[in-house]
Order: sequence, then structure tokens, then C-alpha cells
Amino acid sequence: MSDAIFSVPQPVNEPVLNFAPGSAERADLKVALAQLKSDQRNIPMYIGGKEVFTDKKVAMHPPHERSFLLGHHAYGTAEHVTMAIDAALAAKPAWEAMPWQDRAAIFLKAADLLTGPYRAKMNAATMLCQSKNPFQAEIDCVCELADFWRFNAHYMQEIYRQQPLSVKGLWNRLDWRPLEGFVFALTPFNFTSIAGNLPTAPAMLGNVAVWKPAESEIYSAAVIMEILQEAGLPDGVINLVYVNGPTMGDVVFKHPILPVFTLPEAPAFSSTSGKP
Repeated sequence: MSDAIFSVPQPVNEPVLNFAPGSAERADLKVALAQLKSDQRNIPMYIGGKEVFTDKKVAMHPPHERSFLLGHHAYGTAEHVTMAIDAALAAKPAWEAMPWQDRAAIFLKAADLLTGPYRAKMNAATMLCQSKNPFQAEIDCVCELADFWRFNAHYMQEIYRQQPLSVKGLWNRLDWRPLEGFVFALTPFNFTSIAGNLPTAPAMLGNVAVWKPAESEIYSAAVIMEILQEAGLPDGVINLVYVNGPTMGDVVFKHPILPVFTLPEAPAFSSTSGKP
């Protein structure tokens, strides 16, 4: 155990590549697109760090090219949702006990993998999965997601630094703890970065998650899981499952230790000033 007080690297926004004719990134992207289109993937769920395949499979097609088959993804049941919750809760004690800087290091590594060796693959997957052009994919699934991971590590550090004032003879200290139970991340189809951020932001703070992406976003979500696993995310911290909404909701919202939050009412905005 080190006595040092660590600081994460100062985050900066990931530069956006422009894919100009003749550029290296344009050539890399063309290769990645060709590779993905030549390989019809059989995408599993990820539960407890294991790839879970099922007999029921669902075909995946680019929205702009419905006749082309990208591959198939597994389709789960309520049993798989329960397995994912159990895997998350089993991983929780060791994960929340891990020093915060070690958790941060995993996601900082993921950001480096995303913006490095996985950049072309992530862009290609988002283009094929969500019909984005190269620029739309680049600013979303690479730059914004990398920014989420790097800036979130910085914000986590700032949160942990917030401590109460003390008076003479007393030392007030605040211990920031993860939530009880697990986090359920239900993510949208249109932004790969948001899909990747919703389960990973709470995970960075020591929480564990069950992640259900939109069914039309599974193809690119699976690449995010590849990156997280290569970055060293422990098994079971984030579990990626593909089921329909009613099946997921019936299991998750009846679970006795799902944290429940009441969101504050949104502030009213003035039609003239545009300010709260």
C-alpha cells in the first residue's frame, strides 16, 4: 500500500481526425470497414467476464443497407439477467475495495486503446451499426467516449478531494462509498459514447453494472466491451446482456437491492434570457 497521494493526468479533448483523401486514418478506416463486412460476427453477451452464446440469435443489418448481413447476436432470457446481476454482485466487494487510482487506470488505459489500436474498428462498427459517416462516428464513438473516460477520472479525483472543514480539536473526514447493490444501465441507440459512458461512469466510482444497450446498438456496444476487457476491467464489473425491455424490467426492478433514485425537478428556463 502506497502512502503517495496520486493525481491522474490532466485531461484534454481528444483531437478529431478529418479523414481527408490520402490520410492514414482514411486508409485505416477503409480497411476496418472491409474487415468487419467480410466477417459475419456471432456476438455473445458478456456475463461475469465470460462470453455467453444462446440458441436464439438475432440478425444484424446496417440501417442503410438492410440486405447486408453483418452477423448475429445472442438473445437472452430472464435467466441471463439474473446471472448478470449475480455476477455483478459477486464482483462488487473486490472492485469497490480497489484503490481509486487503480480503477481510474483501467479506464485511462481503455481511452488509450480506443484512440489508438481500436480507433478504426470502433469507427467502422459505429458507421455500420448506426449509419454514421466517418466524421459523425469519430466525434461520437472515439473522441467523446475517450473524453468521458479521461475527464471522468479527473472528476472522480476532484470528488474524492472534497472534504469537510475541521475545527480545533476535531478532524472531520468524509469517506466516499459506492452505492449499495448494482447499477442498471439502459442505453440509447444513437450515441455510442453515451452507451459506453452510462455503465462505465458509475463503475469508475466502485459500482458494478448490468448493461442493456438498445437492440439496434449491440454491434458497436460489443466493441466497447472488447476494449474494456483488454484494458483490464475485472470480470463481472460490467455485464452486457441483450434481452427485450419487459424481460429486463421485470427482473431488474423487482430486485431487492437495485438502488432507486428520485431525480430533482428540472429548473424552469426564462423564454427571454435562456437562463434558469
